[in-house]
Amino acid sequence: QVQLLESGGGLVQAGGSLRLSCAASGCTFSAYTMAWFRQAPGKEREFVANIQWSGGTTDYADSVTGRFTISRENAKNTVYLQMNSLKPENTATYYCAARLFSSARSPADYDNWGQGTQVTVST
Repeated sequence: QVQLLESGGGLVQAGGSLRLSCAASGCTFSAYTMAWFRQAPGKEREFVANIQWSGGTTDYADSVTGRFTISRENAKNTVYLQMNSLKPENTATYYCAARLFSSARSPADYDNWGQGTQVTVST
């Protein structure tokens, strides 16, 4: 069974940066597309970014393109989300997710989830 553990969330001022990490276990990590989603209070879970199993292809939500970078280290079974120029509207719980091989943007297409890490961006 795939287990995902996020870390790196916290409180940051607008314009600041955070780096989220997600450590995976119980799977052949290199075979999985890894993704980050976020969910703000009262809102649906939304796609942030994903990186394919090969590590060569990434996809980003329009709202984070140019500010966020997703990367992975297959040797460490870890995926990262570097978040720069953070805005108050980026405040949410950020979730790591995994699915075998092909990439996807819908939360319904992922069957492995972490518990989430809170990111709060103050004005």
